Amino acid sequence: MVQNKCNGVMPNWRQPSDYSLNGHVGAVLKRSKKAVVTGGGGYFGYSLGCALAKSGVTVTLFDVQKPKWKIPNGVVFFQGDVRDYDAVFKACEGVDCVFHSASFGMSGLEQLQHKEKIESTNVGGTKVIMDVCKQRSIPRLVYTSTVNVVFGGSPIEEGDEETVPYFPLEKHVDHYSRTKAIADQMILAANGIPLKGGDKLHTCVIRPPGIYGPEEERHLPRTAKNIERKLFNFKFGNPNAQMNWIHVENLVQAHLLAAEALTPEKGYRASGQAYYVHDGENVVFFEWIAPLFEKLGHNKPWIHVPVFLVYIAAVVMEYLHLALKPIFHFTPVFTRNEVWNIAVTHTYRIDKARSQLGYYPKKFKFADCVDQYLKTRPKRRDNYMLFKVLLAFCILCLSLLCFFF
Repeated sequence: MVQNKCNGVMPNWRQPSDYSLNGHVGAVLKRSKKAVVTGGGGYFGYSLGCALAKSGVTVTLFDVQKPKWKIPNGVVFFQGDVRDYDAVFKACEGVDCVFHSASFGMSGLEQLQHKEKIESTNVGGTKVIMDVCKQRSIPRLVYTSTVNVVFGGSPIEEGDEETVPYFPLEKHVDHYSRTKAIADQMILAANGIPLKGGDKLHTCVIRPPGIYGPEEERHLPRTAKNIERKLFNFKFGNPNAQMNWIHVENLVQAHLLAAEALTPEKGYRASGQAYYVHDGENVVFFEWIAPLFEKLGHNKPWIHVPVFLVYIAAVVMEYLHLALKPIFHFTPVFTRNEVWNIAVTHTYRIDKARSQLGYYPKKFKFADCVDQYLKTRPKRRDNYMLFKVLLAFCILCLSLLCFFF
């Protein structure tokens, strides 16, 4: 384990935009003694930690990797694995709120690798967090879940927390969604358990869709690379299929409000509750990412491919990944889960978060994030990697030809 505090600006490091507390996230949160953010080395966890520190809370960012951005005053980084009870226990000394955002296997290549690691991190790590909260008498636990705990390819229109059930665990096509659903239920079931000091644990769950924002490193860069490699020049699925997205600042706001709503001053109103949160609007995926095509100098896709062909291609890509794994790793254009996320409507109401938490999402433009990405992204180094991607794509095409003919 390594504890490290850094107050200087490291050369060439980039820091996401400043995150400030809204006025309605008030004195209750600011009286918090100390908070731990698991997954604090990642984009969202780091952003949440910065917002907490700005409010005067002492923050520990807990992760296996250090954030690449400047660590501000009031924040310490604790290097450790969420599956390691001793490390988590040590990091949580004197803490009165844990934000559990650490996870593994969300998308792309990561989604296809290390199923054991996905389960041990998302399920095993969550159990460790709950056990530490119990032993350390930490009264509040906010969990970062995902809308994929209820979505698995069947349409959901304006779903809410009370009427949309969990998607059957055995029917999930990806291990990430399945394990997040298990952890989501574990967190809610842990609400009200007695703590060592005699108090009770108060838990809640935040369920966001895909995250975007300045310096986001998962969705936007991968999509941009596929556009530039001309691997994303077609549409598929229902052309009117809608989905939600959330800007990182809105997701930070939701977590801060949830933590405040787990206090006695707020009547523990969020205790044992789950909340869908997003930017407050439904969008069509290919319309929403249009600014990325435009600013990269590429035409928007106009060819429409039947979704079943894309799904079959995703299946083949996943098997190709397994077959070629001993030789090299390549990131599929889409996984099966990602095909359904784009092709099938799944939208959610945020009325509950508005009424119980006071959540009011700010308005942001995806185009602004694209501009920031293009200004700050590293120089492309496609050469051999591009060759490998194209080779895998050719193998995919040959496989599809064999399948149909």
